[in-house]
Amino acid sequence: MSTVIEQPVEARLVASAPCMESVPATLRYDREDPYAVSMAFPPPATLEGVEVSWAFSRELLAQGMEAPAGVGDVRVRPFGYDRTVVELHAPEGVAVVHIRTSEVRRFLDRAQLLVPAGREHQYLDWDGALGRLLDE
Repeated sequence: MSTVIEQPVEARLVASAPCMESVPATLRYDREDPYAVSMAFPPPATLEGVEVSWAFSRELLAQGMEAPAGVGDVRVRPFGYDRTVVELHAPEGVAVVHIRTSEVRRFLDRAQLLVPAGREHQYLDWDGALGRLLDE
């Protein structure tokens, strides 16, 4: 069984202009980092022209589909019938993307099959993390 889930999603980048540009993005979940998910944007979709990936908690993504969640660099909230808004706050500015809630839900369901919510601690490699810490 694979320990990583990746799911391409269509993200709509919200800009000050009235139109919303569609950009590719990938949601990723790795059993070796069971509390986190990441959202990656390919080089053509970023200002710097390099792939950009944001990591945040799986719980934040799940909570944000139902009600506004997050107070830091990543905030998630529902929007309309089938949209989830992810706000990514950086020193350079804020990126606001809309994703179909059905795609987010499908991704989280797949992650749930890999690591059930509430059991993430069972998948942590405490010995490996301690060894790396001591090596440093």
